[in-house]
Amino acid sequence: MATGLPDESTLRELLGAVYSGSGQLERALAGLRSLGLQQGAVGSEMGDCDLDLLREDRCGFPEVVYGPGKPAELVVRILQRQAEFGQDSLVTRVSVEQREAVLSAIPGAVWNSVARTIRVSRGSGGDRDCGGVLVVSAGSSDLPVAEEAVETVRWMRVPVRLIQDVGVAGPHRLLQHIAEFRRVAAIVCVAGMEAALPSVLGGYASCPVIGVPTSVGYGASLGGLTAMLSMLTSCASGVVCVNIDAGFKGGYVAGMIASRTPAAGVAG
Repeated sequence: MATGLPDESTLRELLGAVYSGSGQLERALAGLRSLGLQQGAVGSEMGDCDLDLLREDRCGFPEVVYGPGKPAELVVRILQRQAEFGQDSLVTRVSVEQREAVLSAIPGAVWNSVARTIRVSRGSGGDRDCGGVLVVSAGSSDLPVAEEAVETVRWMRVPVRLIQDVGVAGPHRLLQHIAEFRRVAAIVCVAGMEAALPSVLGGYASCPVIGVPTSVGYGASLGGLTAMLSMLTSCASGVVCVNIDAGFKGGYVAGMIASRTPAAGVAG
């Protein structure tokens, strides 16, 4: 854990003795900020959490809070610290205690009971002017993972739409949405059982399909392992796969792709 780092005024004084030109000094300070070497930027003052408040500068989006194992009071303090920096917040896999603490302490916090997420949007403005994302779920039992993906993309301020219950047991339900597959920058496909849906989608979509295997299924589904192996061995060239039940990861990757894609008939 970082401790005792100089504040910006001290850094300016120290670096001013090395760099004569103001342009060189500013570039040096910017370089230190990008490494997280700025007072308050690493969150060392929180004591039990080294919060990365410069992740948005490096990676485009702030740090996300994974709920399990964290005391509710710590989650609240993390979100309050992000608020001081004007950053949007997302907490995943939220417990009842964390939910109650955050909703009572953080104005504007949005609780999604299906996804078990809390999202806080700060500052002005709505969605980015960029490509959109579709989140497609095979069955109703996959919905919690799909909703986690949706909440993640919303937190990234990327246009997103959810299409539910269009698995291969009733393929006619999928066909009515084919036109939408060609208007988005990325698709998140959430499926359990044998997870055939991503391969079918991959045969229609002109964008990346990010498969999210779920642990939904009977014994031979092996807690999602069968679904994951199916997605990894998909014959469709545009299909990739993240971890089992990892709605957040699938949504995040799709949001990154879409945020770098020009808007053109995006999902709304």
